[in-house]
Amino acid sequence: MTAVIQPSWTHEYITTNGVKLHYVTQGEGPLMLMLHGFPEFWYSWRHQIPEFAKYFKVVALDLRGYNDSDKPKEKSAYVMDEFVKDIEGVIKGLGYEKCVLVGHDWGGAIAWNFAYAHPDMLEQLIILNLPHPAKFSQGLLTPQQLLRSSYIFFFQLPWLPELTIKSSDYAAVEKAFKGMAVDKNIFTQADIDAFKHAAAKSGALTAMLNYYRNVFQQRILKINWGILEVPTLMIWGENDTALGKELSYGTEAYVKNFQIKYISNCSHWVQQEKPDLVNQYIRDFLTL
Repeated sequence: MTAVIQPSWTHEYITTNGVKLHYVTQGEGPLMLMLHGFPEFWYSWRHQIPEFAKYFKVVALDLRGYNDSDKPKEKSAYVMDEFVKDIEGVIKGLGYEKCVLVGHDWGGAIAWNFAYAHPDMLEQLIILNLPHPAKFSQGLLTPQQLLRSSYIFFFQLPWLPELTIKSSDYAAVEKAFKGMAVDKNIFTQADIDAFKHAAAKSGALTAMLNYYRNVFQQRILKINWGILEVPTLMIWGENDTALGKELSYGTEAYVKNFQIKYISNCSHWVQQEKPDLVNQYIRDFLTL
């Protein structure tokens, strides 16, 4: 599927928690807020925005540090408490008390944490290819997941990860998408160029990596998690080479009202690689 940029999409900014965040929005009605992962930006939701704008005011955010959002220089600005405050401020700043929250990868991690911090602000939670934080913590104790997550340890180094990603015209960004995808043709050159361009913006790459450089101090890896009451859908591309499918097993022990949909022959980039199926599962979950 080739993305078509919709003329009815608008680019806007909102100031929250001391940072100005860029977002793309379409539609009117209840709020559906979408949070992307690494090394992405709002564009990773290009197949979902027009679909769900039929029912919602869809807001696809650039997380702090990414693309056209502010990029604080301090490493300490990239911790989970700040990310959660950002999302709280966005929801309230847009004039809403609640939303449907959708998150993939790092956006999924933020969405999980937000759901525990502010369950009263969520109608439903939708997570794509990011395990419950308790399951991820357990997974990091296994050799297979440690191997899959070895890049996280590389990202702890100063300056070398930036240099590596920038080299050969950001070849690592292209490899991240096309290298992991099951269908190598799903990403057009225009798609890859968009992700490269976002990563190349001044200060973006270090900001994006700082998410990982604080990961071992963040609440994503805490030990004790309660039972989440928010109705939750998890969608999982089964061929994720970064996060093993087994990390999704047993999530129902932490979420009272939980559904999971697995998608075969699909990578970590699930909403981009299988957008029609992802959209169908979300519609079914929301009973649209």
